Amino acid sequence: MTTQIKPDKHSDLPKKQQVEQMFDSIAPKYDFLNHFLSAGIDNLWRKRAINTLLTKKPKYILDMATGTGDLAFEALKRLNPDKIVGLDISEGMLSCARKKAKQRSIEKISFERGDSENINYNENTFDAVTVAFGVRNFENLHKGLKELQRVLKPGGSVVVLEFSKPQNFPVKEIYNFYFAKILPLWGKIISKDNQAYTYLPESVMAFPEGRDFLQRLEQAGFKETKAKKLTFGICSLYTAIK
Repeated sequence: MTTQIKPDKHSDLPKKQQVEQMFDSIAPKYDFLNHFLSAGIDNLWRKRAINTLLTKKPKYILDMATGTGDLAFEALKRLNPDKIVGLDISEGMLSCARKKAKQRSIEKISFERGDSENINYNENTFDAVTVAFGVRNFENLHKGLKELQRVLKPGGSVVVLEFSKPQNFPVKEIYNFYFAKILPLWGKIISKDNQAYTYLPESVMAFPEGRDFLQRLEQAGFKETKAKKLTFGICSLYTAIK
């Protein structure tokens, strides 16, 4: 289960608190590491995610686990909604997101501290909910997905980007070596955090992907669930409606 994978195996703190501390620690280097370690492909994945909402034209969007706000900024640029709320448990990440918004003179995005398992918004509030590389960090995956479903309007869309595991040779072998050896080393050197980029591959390996994750969405009350593999299966794009 994903909930058993924590950033620090030797700590008694709950996963949620460990994740918050981890992201606070790596926040200043997070954007650079994201683009560097993915060779910039993460930007293409975000565009693909937002493209699924082009015909929906959502006016009020929740970006859960917003981090430094990259998916929220992409949604604003491509969808031109009235308002986006970016929620995250890490004040360090939110501080970076707010700084970027200020530099770009963006006022339509509100970056707020929030918990995926206890979202401080009424049910049936948002036209769309997006999550990029965040559901893996939910302490209770089912409870987090139920909350996303609760705050979404009937007929509204949820879009989830998450890492997955390639299955075909030689991508699988290259990916596994990179995830096990290269990524943790570079992540540690650049971020100065010993756990963050060891936790990343471990949490990806434990995450229920593909059909398993679609079943989790359905159990949370979503319908018309779909999964699409991106870049040889390194990333998966999940969509569903309430």
